[in-house]
Amino acid sequence: MKLYADRAPTALRQFLTDVFVVVWIYVWIRLGMTLFDLIQKLAAPGRKLEGAGTGLADNLQGAGDKINGVPGVPDSVAAPFTNAANAARSLADAGREQQEIVNDLAWIMSVLVIAVPVALVVLLWLPLRIRWMRRAGSAARLRGATAGRDLLALRALATQPLGRLVKIDPDIAALWRKGDKQAVEALATLELRSLGLR
Repeated sequence: MKLYADRAPTALRQFLTDVFVVVWIYVWIRLGMTLFDLIQKLAAPGRKLEGAGTGLADNLQGAGDKINGVPGVPDSVAAPFTNAANAARSLADAGREQQEIVNDLAWIMSVLVIAVPVALVVLLWLPLRIRWMRRAGSAARLRGATAGRDLLALRALATQPLGRLVKIDPDIAALWRKGDKQAVEALATLELRSLGLR
């Protein structure tokens, strides 16, 4: 399997495209991470709410426990403190829920920001790149053998634009059928050049 073409312009274009794809993926990963950090900052009010609610609930519960510890004081006196402590715990729970929602949102948005560009690379660029590597690898193996040159010539007849074929010779197909060595060589060279090979 060949990674790059033999001819400089094609190889340079492939190399620059590969570098662009790597930079493209890196940039989107960095953007996703930055977005994650930015969205996570939205959880700060939830953390403060949780901390305040927990602290208030602990203080109110402690006050209620102290009142219950006083001899002769009915339990009904401590009840408002216990109820207020429960309400403060609800505030702390709301703060925790807000943090969980922000965390979920941060993950979803970050994954989407990264996944869409990476999917474009995997679904559009990568199959084309792999297809070229396979074709070029096969062509490179075939170019040294006589029968291989003939196969390359046949492939050129089947896939190359008519304008390029006519430039070689208007009767190129007939020449190939006759086994004309120059025609076969010209067609094989045309096919190899189209892949960026020598």
